Amino acid sequence: MKKGLIKSADGKVRCWWPAEHEDYLKYHDTEWGRPVHDDIRLFEKICLEGFQSGLSWLTILRKRENFRKAFKNFDFNKVARFNEKHVEKLLQDAGIIRHRGKIEASINNAKRAKEMVKEFGSLSEYFWKFKPPASERPKVLDYEAAMKLNKTPSSISLSKDLKKRGWKFVGPTTAYAFMQAMGLVDDHLEGCFCKGKK
Repeated sequence: MKKGLIKSADGKVRCWWPAEHEDYLKYHDTEWGRPVHDDIRLFEKICLEGFQSGLSWLTILRKRENFRKAFKNFDFNKVARFNEKHVEKLLQDAGIIRHRGKIEASINNAKRAKEMVKEFGSLSEYFWKFKPPASERPKVLDYEAAMKLNKTPSSISLSKDLKKRGWKFVGPTTAYAFMQAMGLVDDHLEGCFCKGKK
């Protein structure tokens, strides 16, 4: 077995990172790296990537349903109307990450998302403009290449542009993790059964 690949109990060869966590395996197999054009899902993911900063994605994934409940299923039109009362209520919600800065950033980003929809027609239209060119991608994505991919010229550009537009908690590493999850790049390793799946 090549480095970075695991053969799971079900006999399928996968990227190493979900290990044998059932919820992580499901996320890897059915969501991560699959192209997403739905504005609500794109907004949810960029918010959750912000909440993940400094934590593991597994922690966020296991709280995702709580986050969805707390943030009105990440309907940015609704989240944009949140006020200080909502912030205080969210800070008491043990089901999510209770970090004032990240909560306030999500509300701020919802307002910025509305502006973006006015300008571009959809969040999808905006985010997919940052899909990296083939020249920026490794020729073969093995474990060694994957370990070097935490930010790229395209994720740096996306991060800079979002910050210029007033978004918060959207550094280049966060932007790259978002691009990986939403399928702007396919970072499943060569040999993973999910590689190339849409």
